[in-house]
Amino acid sequence: MEATDAALYATLMRQAPAGLAFFDTGLRCLRANAVLPELLGVPGADPRQRRPHEFLPDDLAGAFETALRTVLAEDRPIPEADLTVPRPRQENPPAPVVEPPVPVPGPPATTVAAGTRVLSCAWLPVRGADGGPAGVVLTALDVTERRRAEEVIRRKEQRYRSLVEASSQVVWVASPDGGVIDDAPEWRSITGQTPDDYAVGGWLAVVHPEDRPRIEAIWRECVADNRVFETNYRIRTKSGQYRHFDVRAVPIWRADTVIEWVGANTDVTGQREAEEMRGRLTEQLSAAALRTARLQQATSMLAEALTVSQVVQVITEVGRSAIGADYSAVALLDDDKLRLSVVTPSPPGGESRPESRPSSRDEIKVSDQTVMSVAVRESRPFLAEHPDSLRLQLGRDEAGLFTQHTEERAWVGLPLLAAGAPIGALRFSFTRPREITEEERVFLEALAGQCALAVERALLFEREHKTAEELQRSLLPSDLPQLPGMVLAARYNPATRHVQVGGDWYDVFRLPDDRLAVAVGDVMGKGVLAAAGMGRVRNALRALALNDPRPAAVLAGLDRLFSATEDEEQFTTVAYAVIDPETGHGAFSNAGHPPPLLISADSPARVSGLEPGTPLGWPSQRQQTSFSIETGNTVVFYSDGLVENRRRGVDAGLEELVAVAADAPPEVVGDPERLVDFLVDRMLAGYEQVDDVTVLALHVPPKPV
Repeated sequence: MEATDAALYATLMRQAPAGLAFFDTGLRCLRANAVLPELLGVPGADPRQRRPHEFLPDDLAGAFETALRTVLAEDRPIPEADLTVPRPRQENPPAPVVEPPVPVPGPPATTVAAGTRVLSCAWLPVRGADGGPAGVVLTALDVTERRRAEEVIRRKEQRYRSLVEASSQVVWVASPDGGVIDDAPEWRSITGQTPDDYAVGGWLAVVHPEDRPRIEAIWRECVADNRVFETNYRIRTKSGQYRHFDVRAVPIWRADTVIEWVGANTDVTGQREAEEMRGRLTEQLSAAALRTARLQQATSMLAEALTVSQVVQVITEVGRSAIGADYSAVALLDDDKLRLSVVTPSPPGGESRPESRPSSRDEIKVSDQTVMSVAVRESRPFLAEHPDSLRLQLGRDEAGLFTQHTEERAWVGLPLLAAGAPIGALRFSFTRPREITEEERVFLEALAGQCALAVERALLFEREHKTAEELQRSLLPSDLPQLPGMVLAARYNPATRHVQVGGDWYDVFRLPDDRLAVAVGDVMGKGVLAAAGMGRVRNALRALALNDPRPAAVLAGLDRLFSATEDEEQFTTVAYAVIDPETGHGAFSNAGHPPPLLISADSPARVSGLEPGTPLGWPSQRQQTSFSIETGNTVVFYSDGLVENRRRGVDAGLEELVAVAADAPPEVVGDPERLVDFLVDRMLAGYEQVDDVTVLALHVPPKPV
């Protein structure tokens, strides 16, 4: 046995990779293997029978002696203690891995500096035969590479932790089946969960109740299929509020087996709130842009609306579509300023719209307690967001009686102000309670302002319109002569919409010798001024015809009158004929007017090829020609508005007129009333009418058999 122990001792001292030494109670090294000096950085030194300060550098010797005295004094081992020693100068150690320092909470870790090595030392007490202390055994093992590897791992963990903390992510770990295996202090600090709460329910316990069934189902599916779990949900925080989190969890594989799940939650509440705010701002900007577009649309449409009824139609349609109102109405003050008269809109196509004012009366007293009456009396917007608000403002009795007979539940009344004084009121209503925002109120007030200006303009226009109609009736024949051997029909279409007067005119009257005077003329321009000029020419023609009915004489007289009384820029044309209704024979003269259309029963339709002459007032020698309307034939006089427009020249128009007349059925040609309608409809179809149109047809029917 002693031989075996001696062999074992000798083997350890010679071949063990660790440094071995025995120190007595006086700190003297009695035994040491050859590896120890090499590890301590003093190769070749013989530590035997020497104390540490006799063969080691001072700082290293101090560490040795401190450890030895501690073991001897306390009679306890120091099982593992790292000792950093310098490498021998002749060694060429590998270049150290340079890692930036990263502070990490917890106990400090050994950092391996360049040119040093780390020894893991164990100091073990040795007792003698009497049980007393006999010395200390030292074992020293080079763990430099292990410590470097541990340091690399530690620094990677530090980086990962720092990255997680910098990104405000909360990391958690779950078992392969999705259960809790590790505590998550950061998660609990947000949610207020205790360790026991988290251990039982985990992160799912604080998910919003509305989100939990969906999230739990997705989580279970991902765990079952071992696929990435990625979603978002709301979490109840320790304050009781809910915040939005995005989550991503991935399975961690070892070979073909999932050993755990690692998840990261990111608080995206600020992002969600910013997105919601951006959405609200976008909606507000879109609504503002829409309201601006509606006002621009109203401006454009009001520019074309000439009557009060058309103005009301534009305003109510634009307002209702812009704020989603169910009903609308406009009422104007009567001349006595005591009553409001509701104006019925004039929709396209003439359709009635009774739903536009389901509960409105045709007349409302300004003194009544109604939405529009209050708006007019107080010259301010009236807003009632629900029936209770209406009762509070109008009085319970009046509002209660009103709401019993209507489905309306919110109201807006706006005064129509012209020069600061009310001229009426605009009203919108809703079938549900409705709050009007400040932006909508500003829009509605602007709309009411446009409505007031347009109504004021329309009222002025309608007064002019009424005057124009009366003037028109006085300037055109109220009816045409009824003759046994000739049938006459006429049409007049003014170019100016809704003002039934223009510069075109026609006239048919009997002369003292029973012959028929027929005239068609065109005064340049439109509207009342053109009509006034037309009236002067028409009256002068009648006076001249009664004195000398010959066409050339009448046009010559009009030339003299025109030169003396009309402006040089005035352009007027006249076609004038004198016809014997018994025979159809007559004379004709033309002052720059389009040639008459001749339609015969036995020959193609054509326009007269006679020279038209110059307009009135232009120096010329007036000529007259004879012509005859045979039995069954028709002659049509017309103005240039029938054949000329922006897309069609005069020559093309004349060719088209002949073609249209040729297509007229015999029953139309034989009926002047139907013929003039046929010609006007066909010639204007597909074209915008930009000039007055006058058509006069004379037809000699066949003699009865």
